[in-house]
Amino acid sequence: MDFTTAVDRGLHPAPRSEVFQDQGKFRTRFNFPGRNLSDHDDHGYGPLSTVVESFMDPGTLIRMHQHRDEEIVSWVPAGVMRHDDREGNELVTDAEHLLVMNAGSGFWHAEETLADDPPLRMLQIFVRPTELGLEPGIQHGPLPDPEPNEWRRVFAPAGADHPFTVRNAVDCYDVRLDADAGGTLPEIEGRDAYVYVFEGAADVDGVALDETESVLWTGDGAPPTVTAGDEGATAVAFLVDPDAPVTRQGTIGR
Repeated sequence: MDFTTAVDRGLHPAPRSEVFQDQGKFRTRFNFPGRNLSDHDDHGYGPLSTVVESFMDPGTLIRMHQHRDEEIVSWVPAGVMRHDDREGNELVTDAEHLLVMNAGSGFWHAEETLADDPPLRMLQIFVRPTELGLEPGIQHGPLPDPEPNEWRRVFAPAGADHPFTVRNAVDCYDVRLDADAGGTLPEIEGRDAYVYVFEGAADVDGVALDETESVLWTGDGAPPTVTAGDEGATAVAFLVDPDAPVTRQGTIGR
């Protein structure tokens, strides 16, 4: 499928982001879902502001710092991320656990890997809340076990029957696809979808994506199917209400 045909079907692919910060043992690549649209004046897409691919070498400390007015989800499929904060929490997030920091009016935390921890590669997802100055808090706990070739709901909007929530209209799903296996995106009325290939390669209704590439789906009708290449793939999908009310004063996501 060529680019024009893809856009006609509401599929807007983007290559690997070139917005990369190298701080030695801590490296980050910033993915901006709004940039998948050529005529979009916002780096975010509605409440989904930024998806940051973060790398931390063993023995790395990100010192105590504050976030405000953003929801930050740490999805850690590889390695271990150690969190502590001024509320006295000491939390370990890995492939079996999720961390959601609802920064609200202000939340201080630090991140660390120990010298004998494996290298860390994770996604930190920044969601714009509906209001400024909300009550800060943190959510941490086990994720459901993933099922091969099935979408797993990672987090949901506040008020949903789900253990992990963010305060705006974004649902997140992940999937681990076997070679050549496919899974149709979950469907929520009024939502568009941003799909990011974390590992491997995948095809989204004829749009080929390599690792760290993405596609934004804004089409009508049935949602697209994500199909892995011959080595399998891990993908993350965000179902976003592009018309949800948002704030734009987060520390990083904005």
